[in-house]
Amino acid sequence: MAEDYEYDVFVSYRRKQPVLDWVKNHFYPLLEQWLPNAMPVEHKTSIFIDWEGIQTGSAWPVKLQQALKRSRCLLPVWMPEYFRSDWCLAEWKTMMERERLLGLQTEQRPEGLIYPVVFFDGEHFPEEARNTQQADLRDWNYPYPHFRSQPAYLDFDKQMQLLVKELAGMIGRAPAWQDWPVVTPVANEQVVVKLPRL
Repeated sequence: MAEDYEYDVFVSYRRKQPVLDWVKNHFYPLLEQWLPNAMPVEHKTSIFIDWEGIQTGSAWPVKLQQALKRSRCLLPVWMPEYFRSDWCLAEWKTMMERERLLGLQTEQRPEGLIYPVVFFDGEHFPEEARNTQQADLRDWNYPYPHFRSQPAYLDFDKQMQLLVKELAGMIGRAPAWQDWPVVTPVANEQVVVKLPRL
């Protein structure tokens, strides 16, 4: 059996509050609800999201590497904390490397494989991220469960429907599967402080 993609979308986000609850309570449920409706009938939609998280000091799980390699597109949820995470940066850079290998995000081929969503800020992102087209969801970044009962949630739902239509187009344009390279995280060097002997 030929190898192929396992996932349409790899959701990349920092597993810290407040984005963790927002993704769990609002973003992911609507993504999961609407994306299959934006895809062709014969396509079985599959989304990868890591709910377990990674403990500080843990090795980057092979499960995440394999899921990233077998995902058509990356959907990163951006806020400044995203860019402080070695693992999040590795996920983003992995898909950027795939785009580079394919000649995407160029003047000749402006399409890409990364669909960034802005959860908070934007001003303090790295320059490369600031210069990237993004879906701005900052107006609906409430992590609390009761946000569902607010009038603004209807606008958020409508925005998510528009988002999945664009994302579905990106999924449809993804290249055939190859054994894509994965960029591994570069852990920050730990500073060792020598204590005086007592």
